[in-house]
Amino acid sequence: MSVQETGGISRRRALAALGGAGSALAASGVAGCGRRRPARPERPNILVAIADDWSWPHAGVAGTPGIATPNFDRVGQEGALFTNAFVSAASCTPSRAALLTGRYHWELEQGANLWGTLPAKFPTYTDVLAEAGYHVGHCRKGWGPGNIKAGGREHNPAGPWNVNVRHFFATRRRKAPFCLWFGSNDPHRRYRLGSGIAAGLDPDKVAIPSWLPRSETVKIDLCDYYGEVQRFDRDLGRLLELLEDMGELDNTILVVTSDNGMPFPRSKATCYDSGTHVPLAIRWPKAIKAGTVIDSFVSLCDIAPTFYELLEIDMPDGVSGNSLLPLFGRNKDERVDRSFVVTGRERHTCSQEKTLDGYPMRAIRTNGYLYIKNYEPQRWPAGSPPGYSDVDRSPTKRYMLERRTTPNVKDLFRLAFGRRPAEELYDLRTDPDQLHNVADQPVYDNAQKRLSRKLTDMLKQTGDPRAFGEGEVFDRYAYYMIKAIHQ
Repeated sequence: MSVQETGGISRRRALAALGGAGSALAASGVAGCGRRRPARPERPNILVAIADDWSWPHAGVAGTPGIATPNFDRVGQEGALFTNAFVSAASCTPSRAALLTGRYHWELEQGANLWGTLPAKFPTYTDVLAEAGYHVGHCRKGWGPGNIKAGGREHNPAGPWNVNVRHFFATRRRKAPFCLWFGSNDPHRRYRLGSGIAAGLDPDKVAIPSWLPRSETVKIDLCDYYGEVQRFDRDLGRLLELLEDMGELDNTILVVTSDNGMPFPRSKATCYDSGTHVPLAIRWPKAIKAGTVIDSFVSLCDIAPTFYELLEIDMPDGVSGNSLLPLFGRNKDERVDRSFVVTGRERHTCSQEKTLDGYPMRAIRTNGYLYIKNYEPQRWPAGSPPGYSDVDRSPTKRYMLERRTTPNVKDLFRLAFGRRPAEELYDLRTDPDQLHNVADQPVYDNAQKRLSRKLTDMLKQTGDPRAFGEGEVFDRYAYYMIKAIHQ
């Protein structure tokens, strides 16, 4: 495991932050379950707590000023904190499908698109654990949005729906291990304007990313986003408290992460780090040493195979992710190249000039570079004008649209909303925020060719239709927004 030089925090900072983090749980309204009992010795439980639109490094443990996440920090302190975790797709439906199945979204047919379906022929870890006798379910947002029954499923791929966590545990069979997916709706938009300040956040402590305009409007919008991240963290604190009261915390493999990056221009639904790089912490004292910081590149596709190996359950055929156990030091036989990660995107919203077209892209991220392949550069990466609807509505988006020709906005507007070339290459050693495309510059010719080949090889190995000239299939899949079934 090597320290990431760009695009992440250093090991020294992470360890320092972990040393003082996590002792305080946010005060919660969850009543205890009586006297605390020792953890049961049965098979370990699984709990995935997943935020909706939360980017790395927006957490206290990452050193970001102006935000407090004591419960996420605690999970990292008592387990492993990952500084280079990436999603398969920066769009919620395909990203969640990839996490659940252990396959890249381009392997999942209609599962690659927002408002698609996840065919039942692709087993999820929740399917496998239910067959193994686990009590399985989800609360709040599971897989989706999309049409569940169109894929041949009877319930959400994240498990049967429960009205709340207590209902989930009330219906649990005696002594059955549980597998719970807690899907928060935070920090997904819309936000109540000024809610962050009302919650006590100081906008003067919020740093505006270099790809967004310097503006009080943007700062307040970011403050509102931070406030919703903190609300997710409070929910996480209540889950930790409940597990402790039940005597189940140390017998539960706890994963905390997000489905994609923050809902701002040039972030969510893009292959830039602000869209694909997400927080990840995993706690399980029986296998993970407290205070572990992992800088190796990992994909959320690696979560399901990690569960299978930890639980000693046979892995379904076709899983592309790789178990994280070797990174915990438990299995020294690590044969996976963790010097890079691949991401991508197909259709997000129906926002192109042809209704069902998406904006297909694939990317490879290494320690030094981000390389992006845009398969249809004549299309609009943020959605076609004037709506640009692949970017969520927000005060920041409105500010940029209204001032697109002003000197302090026009270049940033072009980066966020304009068309992009077929290839993008960013030198993270000099451009960590990925603002200056150096593709086709002679000095980068070797790096560009090398990364293009490596990306293509990886896509072919995982059967990506785009790598074989058959990517138009993704544009033909149905968009189930009108008839979506959520439960």
